[in-house]
Amino acid sequence: MKIFALLALSTALYAQTSICLTVDLTDAPRKFLHAHLEIPVKPGPLALVYPEWIPGEHGPTGPIDNLAGLQFTANGQVIPWQRDDVNMFMFHLNVPRGVNMLDTRLDFLATAAAAGFSAGASTSPNLAILSWNEFALCPAGVDVASVTYSPSVVLPPEWKFGTALTQTTQEGSTTHFAGVSLEMLVDSPVLAGRFFREIPLATEVTPKHFLDLAGDGPEDLAISSEDIDSFSNLVRETGALYNSRHYNSYHFLVTLSDSVTHFGLEHHQSSDDRVDARTFIDDDLNTLEASLLPHEFTHSWNGKYRRPAGLATSNYQQPMKGGLLWVYEGLTEYLAGVLSARCGLWTADQYRAQLATTAAEMDNRPGRTWRDLQDTATAAQTLYTTVDAWDNWRRSVDYYDEGALIWLEADVTIRKLSNGQRSLNDFCARFLGLGGNTPPRVVTYTFPALVADLNAIQPYDWSTFFTDRLTTKAPQAPLGGIINGGYKLEYDNQENEFSRISETRDRGVNAWYSLGFRTADLAFEDVLVGGLAYKAGLGPGMKIIAINGRRATDELLHTAIRDSKKNSEPIELIVENTGFFKVVKIDYHDGEKYPHLVRDSQTPDTLDEILKPMVSKPKPTVAE
Repeated sequence: MKIFALLALSTALYAQTSICLTVDLTDAPRKFLHAHLEIPVKPGPLALVYPEWIPGEHGPTGPIDNLAGLQFTANGQVIPWQRDDVNMFMFHLNVPRGVNMLDTRLDFLATAAAAGFSAGASTSPNLAILSWNEFALCPAGVDVASVTYSPSVVLPPEWKFGTALTQTTQEGSTTHFAGVSLEMLVDSPVLAGRFFREIPLATEVTPKHFLDLAGDGPEDLAISSEDIDSFSNLVRETGALYNSRHYNSYHFLVTLSDSVTHFGLEHHQSSDDRVDARTFIDDDLNTLEASLLPHEFTHSWNGKYRRPAGLATSNYQQPMKGGLLWVYEGLTEYLAGVLSARCGLWTADQYRAQLATTAAEMDNRPGRTWRDLQDTATAAQTLYTTVDAWDNWRRSVDYYDEGALIWLEADVTIRKLSNGQRSLNDFCARFLGLGGNTPPRVVTYTFPALVADLNAIQPYDWSTFFTDRLTTKAPQAPLGGIINGGYKLEYDNQENEFSRISETRDRGVNAWYSLGFRTADLAFEDVLVGGLAYKAGLGPGMKIIAINGRRATDELLHTAIRDSKKNSEPIELIVENTGFFKVVKIDYHDGEKYPHLVRDSQTPDTLDEILKPMVSKPKPTVAE
């Protein structure tokens, strides 16, 4: 009873007063960030917690290891603290009598490698991404939607910033923002930098949308007018698709840097999108990353507003349940690709090339014979940090790509059953647009609710449709959306655009569909279980030293595979395995193989119908 009384007291206290949090980014170029918190308290025992389960990251990824310099004072006296001996994210202290405000100092060491999510590398000499969860100590047991924070940020000279937070006042280098709940604070990162540019998008649309760019250098901000027009079209297309907006304004926070980790993380009124410095000025990189912003933008509806009940926790210490991530991420991945084509970030040919790559990858994953797709979602928190080695047998976060294939099939099925009168567009407007335009909030759902909304659009046994695909251990991927959409997955010796770009970027050779391996710098990144290389005794980490008696190069490997069609001798490799060498012969004679979608004239071209824009595109504008 005493514990519940203390929690009730804490909830009442933080519903009435705010926690002030100021983050100082002036040392960001040397990866050293400082924070000052003023926490209202009452005398007696106090437990403070550091966020552990980070929204959108689907796991206990809070970077507690880089928290340093923690000190509590009150009335000029240092108050000792002790870490909980079980929960590493909890700190205990005893507040003396007469103290109603706890002065807290802490540092965050932004020294992580360029890997992972928001806890990964986030700064460079000229920019920084501020994720508030890295500093937001909170009284234990308090609902994060109920406790209010008054945030501020201190920037280095001449730096500018973008964020979904509302600026109130400016004092020198310090910017103050309007108070928000801890839930909305963690959901509202700040992108700051010396080289910064903010571009309004689709200016006729309300609420307002902005593309905020920060780069390692000024040249990285040179986005084309065509890309700006496509992002404006993205804003328009989402309005037509979801028939709603659940935010007060929206900021695409795009970090263009070779010094930070590369990923995308969704937020309700913004997205944290981190890509290579040259993404907007390199055609290949631009194509490869084109669906990132549509993906994270779609999460504002699917994941932030409509959220699986198991992921809608009341605080950041409560474990999340990822069983419906095939909706949260899989549906989003499908819609991101479709929106990329509808708004002009991809051509229809590029969409099909990307879809062929995804379909072939999922269709050549032997791990699906022991691990069903549902388990990849349920075990999501264990899979985000896995490596490429033997990934095809372990499986990883396949609910993204295979989930997208399932939702494509659902879209094609609705169109077929309704004779083209209805589509997944109608479901999105109903399910994700629930309630029309609203401020940011969370509306949860369960699997039965999802099925009910699909049945309201098109009656069908949707429960069995999804359950069969989620629980099957068949060796083949669910390709019904491609087949019934008017195409076939086939392989030939011509690289599709995404295969070529990936090989160039990874400095390797993709022989997955021929010899059964992928390399990077001539080392095997992964080997296909059951494939020819696997049967020959090869494995990840081994390195190719020679090919057919010659010093190995990527081009020589391509040539050996290509020429296998006219050579009767097997391909001979000399490989090194941690200082030991062996000769491997692979008897293969079918040349290079890459996936493509080939039109099936016997089936209606539903796939191309799906890619048609929902909004008439306005005339192009001139870049600023």
